[in-house]
Amino acid sequence: MKSISILVADDEEEIANLIAIHLEKEGYKVIKVSDGEEALQVIQTQSIDLAILDIMMPKMDGYEVTRQIREQHNMPIIFLSAKTSDFDKVHGLVIGADDYMTKPYTPIELVARVNAQLRRYMKLNQPKISHLSGLEFGGLVISPEQRTVFLYGEHIDLTPKEFDILNLLASHPKKVFSVENIFQNVWGEAYFEGANTVMVHIRTLRKKLEDDKRKNKLIKTVWGVGYTFNG
Repeated sequence: MKSISILVADDEEEIANLIAIHLEKEGYKVIKVSDGEEALQVIQTQSIDLAILDIMMPKMDGYEVTRQIREQHNMPIIFLSAKTSDFDKVHGLVIGADDYMTKPYTPIELVARVNAQLRRYMKLNQPKISHLSGLEFGGLVISPEQRTVFLYGEHIDLTPKEFDILNLLASHPKKVFSVENIFQNVWGEAYFEGANTVMVHIRTLRKKLEDDKRKNKLIKTVWGVGYTFNG
């Protein structure tokens, strides 16, 4: 089972270390950073399930980090801040945070809130099993047995390889697959010069799914890593 990764962004090393100790006791993988720019870099290059952000950080504050995260990602975000006014709390929630905790706080409460946010997030992002024993994501229905794909009730004609790529990604929502992983899984061959082949198939698949018209893309590029299904 994939371990859950949590990003902790706080320029106070002692606080970040304390948070990490308690989250790691719960079995979570913790990645610590000390400024906003580094937080964004981790989000863009690694698979993160939840982010804990301090607001006042060097280089980029937590508000701006959250704005940029929300352009592409929907993982839970918890703010930790010494700012205690109602305005600050409301502002943090309005721009995209899911929870807001003021310092000082107890680690046990933070862990409880992390667990609650992750339960909600995992439940909402669990693929639904359709009556055709397929995967359903909003208006997209994928039936592995019939090897059919419907988008808002309209049949989408995919080539065998396009279907296999879509089925692979959609069967593991949020998991990032490298180009090499996709080639080996779909073509069943050793990977040598398959990058262009995979990218061409992804491009045509996105076009058929009208992904270019979506604000939140179904197939998302994780730059420098690969592709993930964002259904």
